[in-house]
Amino acid sequence: MVKRLTTDWREVETLIHTDKRHLIDVLQQNETFPSAEDLSGAAEALLRLQDTYKLDTTSLANGFIPVRDANGVKKGEEGVQPPETRMVLRANDCFELGRQAYVNQDYYHTVLWMQESWDRLEKEESVTDSAKVTILEYLAFATYKRGNVRQALKLTHQLLDANGVKKGEEGVQPPETRMVLRANDCFELGRQAYVNQDYYHTVLWMQESWDRLEKEESVTDSAKVTILEYLAFATYKRGNVRQALKLTHQLLELSPEHPRAFGNIEYYQKELTQFKASKKRGDDGEVPLDEAIVESKNSWSVEETEREAYEALCRGEKRLSPRIESQLVCFHLNTTGIPFLRLTHIKVEESFKKPQIVVFHDFLSDSEIEVVKTLSEPKLKRATVQNSMTGNLETAKYRISKSAWLTNREHEVVKRISQRISHVTGLELSTAEELQVVNYGIGGHYEPHYDFARREEKDAFKSLGTGNRIATWLNYMSDVEAGGATVFPLLGVSVWPAKSTSAFWYNLYKSGDGDLLTRHAACPVLVGSKWVSNKWIHERGQEFRKPCALRVNEYNLIEEV
Repeated sequence: MVKRLTTDWREVETLIHTDKRHLIDVLQQNETFPSAEDLSGAAEALLRLQDTYKLDTTSLANGFIPVRDANGVKKGEEGVQPPETRMVLRANDCFELGRQAYVNQDYYHTVLWMQESWDRLEKEESVTDSAKVTILEYLAFATYKRGNVRQALKLTHQLLDANGVKKGEEGVQPPETRMVLRANDCFELGRQAYVNQDYYHTVLWMQESWDRLEKEESVTDSAKVTILEYLAFATYKRGNVRQALKLTHQLLELSPEHPRAFGNIEYYQKELTQFKASKKRGDDGEVPLDEAIVESKNSWSVEETEREAYEALCRGEKRLSPRIESQLVCFHLNTTGIPFLRLTHIKVEESFKKPQIVVFHDFLSDSEIEVVKTLSEPKLKRATVQNSMTGNLETAKYRISKSAWLTNREHEVVKRISQRISHVTGLELSTAEELQVVNYGIGGHYEPHYDFARREEKDAFKSLGTGNRIATWLNYMSDVEAGGATVFPLLGVSVWPAKSTSAFWYNLYKSGDGDLLTRHAACPVLVGSKWVSNKWIHERGQEFRKPCALRVNEYNLIEEV
């Protein structure tokens, strides 16, 4: 839809007759059209969802989106959206996604979506050669940037075929006007590129020289050896070490006594050994254009990066061991000393022990949620983050959502929610930040972050004068059909959004030091819309409610009955 109202709308404008242009002006004055930035953001969001949830390109383009329940389990027989909710992408839509990826120098997704666009174009009617040429041009260059030079060369030849001027019976230049290059000519072009340290064209022309040499007569082994030596080294300089090693072995078969081959092989093998752990796609030579995206079945590895753990938890993959899970309990909060809550039963579910992360069930009523959403909707703006160096608020790509702030003075419901949080946690909320209401649309997310300010972030909350954020209270105000979990990558914990529930954890130890294990993230929303509200509770005013401990790194805990 965003594409239709940006790229496609510009085409509609050009087709409108001059005397009807005023209709366009009237429409644009009364409607807010998405901008080019909105289109870019929508494309980035879709690519983010594809990576995080390991969605196959073709399935995603067909509108098949996996839907999981609160435990990360797929719903229904196929675990996908029902047919009536699917939006199938056309070739042009897939092309736009690939183009946006290209603009961001994300060549991995450029290849995936340009290839999908090409496949769909073949099945559509009224396909022009210019459309094919444009896709092939993007696809060839992105494939080259991914390290697969041979496939890039093949695609470029295909592009030339599609873009050729058709003259004569064979659709090419007439024979009398052609100048055909021989293997030696191609070799010289490659050698000149090599001299200029242009290894991209070195590979292209040396490969072409090799292919033509195979078809020529009176070919000497020395000519083959020379081409292979240039080709191997240029391929290595392009970053494809495995292919360079393969070519050098091929060279040795032709010239067993070659003076440099053995040294190069030893060097390439050493490179492969050193960089095996960080091997990039493309090192294995030919790479399929649509690389397989399969769901990981591995258990949590100590070598798993934070990003990998974050995305795995977003997909609902288990990271807690059975031993840890068996220690988690559900209980009723001890409210005997709280007059405001004495007649209520506050249900609490543990998600982790230390640091203690808990979920309060049935904390908000439906009517309270509607009041908060109604109050916040007119105020929603792009969410910001605090610059750790300057303390200023600014937008960031790692946090995509809309937010608004509500004070206790705006409505009795907002004040009541704050009072209830104070009674349940036993913390003073007069120094807490106002209630922040956040809406995450499809693709909306907040990458791993801390809520508290670390030691080096001295000016983070200086303007507030209330100390650090001791705790976080997070209300879930909607169910989310797929995605949107709150995850703690360092702990292996996933808290799935469920309407009326609230999550709570302490960001600081009793000593006032930050607990690094509370680093958390909001997973991208895959289907639906996610509404939350949160209170960041500060240190000031907690001196007698949560006094410092005598031991280092002692945890703050919720009392159970």
